[in-house]
Amino acid sequence: MRVQRRTTVLALSVALLAAAGPLAVPASAAPAASSPVTARTAAGPDAAALRAALAGLPDGDATAALVRVGGHDGRWRGSAGVHDLASGRPADPRARFRAGSTTKVVTAAAVLRLAADGRVDLDAPVQHYLPGLLGTAFRPVSVRQLLNHTSGIPAGDGLGDSFEELYAHRFEYLTPRQVVASAVAKGPEFAPGTRQHYLNINYTVLGLLVAKVTGRPYASAATALVLRPAGMRDTYFPGVDPRIKGPHNHGYQKVQRADGTAEFLDVTDWIPADEAAGGMISTTADLERLLTRLFRGELVPGPQLEEMFTVPADVPGASYSAGLQRFEHNGRVYWLKSGARYGYSTLLAATRDLSRTLVYSVNATDAKGEGLNPVAQRIALAALT
Repeated sequence: MRVQRRTTVLALSVALLAAAGPLAVPASAAPAASSPVTARTAAGPDAAALRAALAGLPDGDATAALVRVGGHDGRWRGSAGVHDLASGRPADPRARFRAGSTTKVVTAAAVLRLAADGRVDLDAPVQHYLPGLLGTAFRPVSVRQLLNHTSGIPAGDGLGDSFEELYAHRFEYLTPRQVVASAVAKGPEFAPGTRQHYLNINYTVLGLLVAKVTGRPYASAATALVLRPAGMRDTYFPGVDPRIKGPHNHGYQKVQRADGTAEFLDVTDWIPADEAAGGMISTTADLERLLTRLFRGELVPGPQLEEMFTVPADVPGASYSAGLQRFEHNGRVYWLKSGARYGYSTLLAATRDLSRTLVYSVNATDAKGEGLNPVAQRIALAALT
């Protein structure tokens, strides 16, 4: 196994401040003709800017996009692009997609629900619940330190480093314990609580914790603790099934050929890794339900909910809380989470008072790229400015 490469998908603060407008795509890179944009407008969000953000899809950066902007000051819904490049038919606005690391919001909420019920102590070491998992080289790592990425556990191994390697192994699967064992073998990255390093491994361990405490598989426990109470009826965990059940738009990865031209490879079918860290399949409507019901305190009680809005004050440069990330733009503070799986880029964001919410799924052709996808960037600029 090779070390799993973690790409930081959300460089949103830099992207929003630096962006001057949509990025042009050479005509030779565009896969097909654009499908119509469908949207419903109300007072509040800038409907014209949002329509412009979706115009021209599919293009070289994305084949489809689904957007929901909401909150007390109005709402907007829109979709653009195609269901798949072969048929060219319009994208399904109700489509399911791979939600990637937005799954961490569900995992964090599940752990905090267990804490509210007195079944998990956030200050207790995870070694208490999962004895032997981290071996003897690691100091006590608290549940809270896993939630806010200050554990010091290094990244686990994956099935490759490059897209080509991972694509070749897309129908293979590493168990959470295999991934954790590969991380533990490397020893601590830093002393717990001294730094913040966003890594999937923290939530892989939390998934094992949820399963151990509840006596149920992670997917079953998270569904009972969070998905059902949130009314997320179209959201599920696929396990080792590589397909997306129900209506969905295809995902593509742009691959450069030897002659310099681009190929758009269908990456829709893929066994997701790190179930508790990023394996969920969802819809924009369900993620919006999660945001609103979570922030209203309907899923996690107030004292535990504060963990989701608390960034560790004694860790330099920290921006992550339990399951979310703090982001300030134009005088507003947003709490958000991004996610990426090949072919699919996702974001959920909201002000704490829910005056503005944003959920999007972009069928990005560079979903694991280092920067923010240009289509996602335009959507975020239009929705949050």
